[in-house]
Amino acid sequence: MKAKLARMIAALDRLVNYFIPPAIAADRDARNRAHVFLVSHILGPFIGNVVPIALYVFDPAPGYEVAVLAISITSFWIFPFVLRAGAPYNPLALVSIQNLIFCILWSCYFYGGVTSPTLPWVLVIPLLAFFYLGSSKSLRVIVMVMFAANLAIFSSFYLFGYQIKNGLPVAAMQGLGLVSTVAASLYVAMMALYYAKIQASHTELESEMRQHMTTASALRLATEEAERAGAAKAEFLAKMSHELRTPLNAVIGYSQILLEDAEDEGDSEDIADLNKIHSAGQHLLKLVNEVLDLSKIEAGKMEVNLEETDLAELLGEIVNAARRIAETRSSARSLPISERPSVMPANSAI
Repeated sequence: MKAKLARMIAALDRLVNYFIPPAIAADRDARNRAHVFLVSHILGPFIGNVVPIALYVFDPAPGYEVAVLAISITSFWIFPFVLRAGAPYNPLALVSIQNLIFCILWSCYFYGGVTSPTLPWVLVIPLLAFFYLGSSKSLRVIVMVMFAANLAIFSSFYLFGYQIKNGLPVAAMQGLGLVSTVAASLYVAMMALYYAKIQASHTELESEMRQHMTTASALRLATEEAERAGAAKAEFLAKMSHELRTPLNAVIGYSQILLEDAEDEGDSEDIADLNKIHSAGQHLLKLVNEVLDLSKIEAGKMEVNLEETDLAELLGEIVNAARRIAETRSSARSLPISERPSVMPANSAI
């Protein structure tokens, strides 16, 4: 049962959305008022036409007044098509309320006057003014002026000799009152429930929006924290690289001096050891530079220059760097290189 009701409500929503022009659909408040307006005009005539049907049944001699009432109520079905055609919403809503005032006062005039069983429908007028027009005070004043003008017109008819019809039997008036009251109650309940549904959907939407805003705020804070952490890390890497370079430059410089002295003296054993010290210092300096380059990449300040690289020398440095580890594991590494010039363009980052 609930699933069937949900499908019916979904079908009604699709029908209502069909009649809403894009200009109104873009404004949330206008769209909500148009939703209530269209539901009222799509379902309202089904409920409202119960009154002229009851008049036709209860009145022994129904006349033109019943036909006029039925036509006026049925004409509410025209309004959704007029709205979809591009008619301005507020004037159209005022015309609809005017038609409702006419229907109510017409039925009251011909069936009992101030004692008419259809008089409770007057309470629907301010309700629809609230649903259709929202919080606009000027439009509500217009509705009150419209009601007063219609009341004055029907009162003038009475004063100038157009008698109020009171010819229905008491039992017929009671039956008409019961039907009219039930129909009015159903109409008001339908509009109230649909309005409550819209308000509930708004509350849910606002709650979801607040959650998204909270999430967005948390993401901004996390981004700011990450940026601060990245800046701190970059500053640390820059300082660390500088502090490491100073002693490394000393190691590399002195090893170079000692290597030159050993070469002059022809001390092959010291030359081999000093070459290892010098190569290790160069390798460590390269690692420090790469760490600094990493911080530049993260900061988006990395520059790339093209230069020629001796491929044989590059491969030799790689093998020499891995040879010490290989020797500790009793492994050997060899790198045969042809005599051809092995110069290739490479990317050098500074």
